[in-house]
Amino acid sequence: MSLMQWLDQLDKNCFTFIHAGFANPLLDKLMLQLREPLTWIPLYVCILVWILRRDRKHAIKFILITIVCFAFIDFTTSSILKPLFNRSRPCFDESLQPVIRNIIGCGGRLSFPSNHAANHFGLAAFWYWSVLLITGKRWRWLWFWAFIICFAQVYVGKHYPLDVLAGGVYGMIIGSLAAKIFENWTGLVIKPSRQQFAH
Repeated sequence: MSLMQWLDQLDKNCFTFIHAGFANPLLDKLMLQLREPLTWIPLYVCILVWILRRDRKHAIKFILITIVCFAFIDFTTSSILKPLFNRSRPCFDESLQPVIRNIIGCGGRLSFPSNHAANHFGLAAFWYWSVLLITGKRWRWLWFWAFIICFAQVYVGKHYPLDVLAGGVYGMIIGSLAAKIFENWTGLVIKPSRQQFAH
């Protein structure tokens, strides 16, 4: 067995463990809801409103880069990377049909990398570093939020674990680069924490 075959089989085993092994009616409802834009859009709108109230001086730049970052990640993931890798979703794999629970429609055929993972981790990375620059605070909850949305993609059967892992890494890279652009554009620097002053 080659390395790629071994990784593919490991990925499918992990998918089966999450998609079938964690199966629960309450989790089904929760995970399906996490995929819905109406679940996460209000939160993201609140963040944009927060920046308008917290720092009007840099708010337009923050919002503009947020939009460009999201659009760039979404376009490159769906229009360039997915066709390039040409990997089918789990629901199109005949070997997985016995474990596919069909709690959601299969959708488009291409699976790698996950758009949801790339988009949400991209925004999480940009916002994490930008909020750190603006306030000195670390919004670690952004990483958890992106993670549970990615977990939901595997749970409902839309993606393999490697799809969301690759999407998440790609999103974090682009989001961090966007934060660097924001840093250079605004001239902001990370404020030292009180612990640093204590030393």
